[in-house]
Amino acid sequence: MAQRSSYPSDVTDDEWTFVAPYLALVCEDAPQRQHALRAVFNALRYLVKTGCGWRYLPHDLPPWPAVYQQWARWRDNRCFEHMMADLRELARVLAGREAEPT
Repeated sequence: MAQRSSYPSDVTDDEWTFVAPYLALVCEDAPQRQHALRAVFNALRYLVKTGCGWRYLPHDLPPWPAVYQQWARWRDNRCFEHMMADLRELARVLAGREAEPT
């Protein structure tokens, strides 16, 4: 597949380094995976940032049914909730506070 131009909503390399472990429910090279996990996450970020409907995702992103299916897996596995909990703890520690509130 040809390299596509990036969108402002695309995940940066540093962001991807942080979020990838939360999103990798199976290996990146799993036989059932048809689209790179980062490309699917970028499509989800595009959808959230622009507010477009699933079926309006640009054609240079993975197809909307694949993005929706992966989003549902992440939702059901509470990936984003776990990520936010860890970010909250990290923010507290960086602010000089205990990781967990008292």
